[in-house]
Amino acid sequence: MVTTTAKGEEREGKLDPMERERLLQENLPEVRYIARRIHDRLPSHVPFDDLVHAGILGLIDAVDKYDPARNVQLKSYARFRIRGAILDSLRQMDWSPRALRRQARKIEEAQRELASTLGRAATETEIAAHLDMKLEEYQQLLGDLRGLDLGSLQAGSSEESPENPHVSVTAKEEESPFEQYSRTEMRAFLAGAIEELDEKERHVLGLYYLEELTMKEVGLILDIGESRVSQIHTAAILRLRARLRERFQAQQRAMQDTKVV
Repeated sequence: MVTTTAKGEEREGKLDPMERERLLQENLPEVRYIARRIHDRLPSHVPFDDLVHAGILGLIDAVDKYDPARNVQLKSYARFRIRGAILDSLRQMDWSPRALRRQARKIEEAQRELASTLGRAATETEIAAHLDMKLEEYQQLLGDLRGLDLGSLQAGSSEESPENPHVSVTAKEEESPFEQYSRTEMRAFLAGAIEELDEKERHVLGLYYLEELTMKEVGLILDIGESRVSQIHTAAILRLRARLRERFQAQQRAMQDTKVV
């Protein structure tokens, strides 16, 4: 039975104990669903049970802070807190080795350089050749890099810096008007960048993020293996990150030009 608070302490909530317990039990399946979707994109060495544990803490926190008077559905609020708790736990464990992050950066640079030279998005074969890799090796690397997510586009490492922007496209609980405007602008930019992807990449992202299918289900629809879906997903996210970096660098140059004037 889930009865403890997220911080392991008793607290006076707005719900009576029986109602609190009912809501926790009712929403437990959501924890496993969200944890499974996130785990599908992570290296196999990341324990699924650890994600579930973090998600349960997020659910407990959501139920304990839930205020029916705010006219927000608990299920929507709980999803937000569960996913946030799981992602926080991943950041703390630093599951992505630095060597893999460097490889992701190299792929982004190759995509950007080839797009500039060719005037279009490069194919996997062209990117592999540019990186002096066999196509099979490149696709294996894409599989190793699974874990990149549209919800948090990060330009190369887990550390934020002026050269390494970290931009979330998901809404926070409370945002200023400026933050809301910036997020809307970023979503519009990403929508345009997604249109530049090839059809297969757009299809995978649409089925996975909009239809909320698992990678296995996406593979069944597209008649390809789950691992191939993961590779296509990773390639698409890397293309979007490369475009995001270009946008950020263009903004930096514009700011510098403004200062000079």
